[in-house]
Parts: sequence; structure tokens; C-alpha cells
Amino acid sequence: MVARTALSRGFACHRLSQHITLYVNELAPPVSGRPMQDVALGHKPLTLMLPWKGARPQAVAKYCEIYLRTGFDVLVVESEVRNFLWPQWGLAQGKRILELLHSDHFVSRPLLIHAFSIGGYTFGQMLVHVSQDTQKYEQLTRRIKGQVFDSLVIGSLENMATGLGKTVFPRMESVVKHGSLLYFSLFERQTVAYFNRSIEACRNSPIKAPALFFYCDNDVMSDSEAVEELIDLWQKHGITVTAKRWEKSIHAGHLKTHPQEYLTTLDIFLHSLNMTPLKAKM
Repeated sequence: MVARTALSRGFACHRLSQHITLYVNELAPPVSGRPMQDVALGHKPLTLMLPWKGARPQAVAKYCEIYLRTGFDVLVVESEVRNFLWPQWGLAQGKRILELLHSDHFVSRPLLIHAFSIGGYTFGQMLVHVSQDTQKYEQLTRRIKGQVFDSLVIGSLENMATGLGKTVFPRMESVVKHGSLLYFSLFERQTVAYFNRSIEACRNSPIKAPALFFYCDNDVMSDSEAVEELIDLWQKHGITVTAKRWEKSIHAGHLKTHPQEYLTTLDIFLHSLNMTPLKAKM
């Protein structure tokens, strides 16, 4: 969870569950000319933020403030490794997130997705449910106005195993990586089969909102060629895609490594969505 002290004054924090927290800009101006009482009823745009595993509160706070200062509320949903290791649990989590977004407090809000690293897997699990019942989730998919993917874990099983090694037990990275590959092999039906369903749901995503990808060539957890294959496929499906690629950067650390380029690219993308007045500077 983002520590309360990590956020600037004027931003309120509401803990909804152990892994879900809502952040609200209490000083934000009315959206699109709506009176403040209407905004309080749930018309203010909402960013669903799906951070990387092991993200420090101070790091997540920087991304939250970008959106809070530009008129969004932010719903942070933390991913658990167990949901990745046993995808059935990940599917259950995806369904809970969808139900939360359809609850009274959020059902009328325009949505923006911002997923980092393994958070993209969580979003993929949500897409599995949406793909299985597009009619049920039609209203939700229409409310999603934009998608941002930062350091999306994509490629081979080895990419996934490498990600586990680097985020779960960094001091035993090699052991965790090889142990994970063995685990995936032993429980292929319970893991790999579900991963493939999630990948297929992403490749044929029912969400056609504009998308922005941040990635780099030296990321061992995010295969840049696989990212570009997904971008090409989405473009063929009619999705408007913006991409920011670096030769060298840090997994889920592009903002820290290339702050000006990151913020400028994100700022231009958010402006193009017309979701808020966007008067505040990033």
C-alpha cells in the first residue's frame, strides 16, 4: 500500500481491503464542467493502477500523484505472487476487481488502466473473464478510455521465471528461476494452460481503447520483440497504440531512469484521451 505520508497534502487514502486502496484528490476541480456534487457521486475519472511486485510505497506514490494532480482518483490493486503461481486464484482476483469496478461507487466512472510488470498479468486475468462474457462486461469495456502498460512481462516462460526470481527472492534469483521452471513443468495443466488463456485474451483483447506501451531492449523480463508483436497485432485490430522504447532502461523503472521523456509521453497520451481538464503539470 502507498503510505499516507508518501502523498502530498490534499490527497485522501481509503483502504478497501488488504491489497486494494483508493486515493482521492479532495482538491480536484469539477470534471468537464460538472458540479462538485456530481463528481462525488462517481463521475470523476478513475485510474486502475496495477503495480509491479515488491513496489515500494514511495515509488507507487509518484505514479499516484501524477494522476491525482491531473484530476483522477486512483484505485491501487496489489498483485500477489500466489495468484501468479496458481492462476485459478489469479482468475478469482480478476473477477473480484471487475465486480468492484461495477459496484455503486465506481460503476459510472470513466476508467484508465495503468499496469506495471506482473500487474499486466492481473489485467490479463480480468480480460479472460471479459472475453468469456463480452455482453456482461460491455458497459465496463466502454468505460475504459485508455490503457498504459509499463514493462509488461511478456515472452517465454523463462521471462516469467526470471521475473519471479528478481522480485520474490533476489538473493536467490537463480534458484527461484530454475525452481519456477520445474514447477511450471510439473503443473503445466494448472499453470501454463492458464497462462496461455490469459495471453490469448490479451492478444484478442475486447478493449479497443487507445494504448500506451513503455518498454526497453535490455529488460530480461519483458521481451521487446514480443511487446512489438503485440503492438502490431493490436494496431491490426484497430487499436490506436503509442509506444515509447529505450535501448537501455530499468524494468518498471522508466520514470526514474528517463523522467522527462516518460512524463512528456504520458502527458501527451492523457491529453489525447480528453478524460480531464489536465490543468495541473506533471
